[in-house]
Amino acid sequence: MAETLTLHEANRAVRGWRALASGLHVTVATDDFATALALVDRIGAIAEEQQHHPDLDLRWGRVHVVTSSHDVGGVTDRDIRLATAVNEVLAEMGLEPETTRVAELEIAIDAMDISAVRPFWAAVLGYDDGHSHDLVDPESIRPLVWFQQMDEPRPQRNRVHFDVWVAPEEAEPRMARAIDAGGRLVSDTEAPSFWVLADPEGNEACLCSSEQRG
Repeated sequence: MAETLTLHEANRAVRGWRALASGLHVTVATDDFATALALVDRIGAIAEEQQHHPDLDLRWGRVHVVTSSHDVGGVTDRDIRLATAVNEVLAEMGLEPETTRVAELEIAIDAMDISAVRPFWAAVLGYDDGHSHDLVDPESIRPLVWFQQMDEPRPQRNRVHFDVWVAPEEAEPRMARAIDAGGRLVSDTEAPSFWVLADPEGNEACLCSSEQRG
């Protein structure tokens, strides 16, 4: 079985690729749809050759790629090999990754009894049970959902919050923009792994990066 890399290791393994919650991500801007489609075709050929298939999101003028080794639930050498090959194609096509555009959304649900509430959320969302405390969209389109174990009830705080994963270099600029927009910093005790922010009414979001994660 392939050995998984830590998020910290994966984040530094391939230029322009960033490790977020679901795997290794890259976003590439193109001048037109035809170039984006050509890039997807080239990546598809690499995936077939390596027999390791990433998730591809094709939009006008933009391609987003996510690779992860689903059999072990993380990033492995297979993903590094694929990302490296994709970077060679980007160089040939004169394209560059845009790390500040890379982001991923998780929804975190606080629960006292995770095993009791998880089936409800799996059913209502149409998600599959993932590894650990996660629920996974079978189409790999909608946000990740995970459950945070509570030791005691917290009725004074919201029980659902968003985890927004970004590239490490984007975390503090993104936080500054959120604070300028009326938010506040609740806690930075776990920075640079994550910061807890809140909107003017106290609804919370965590800004997350791969830094200092095992």
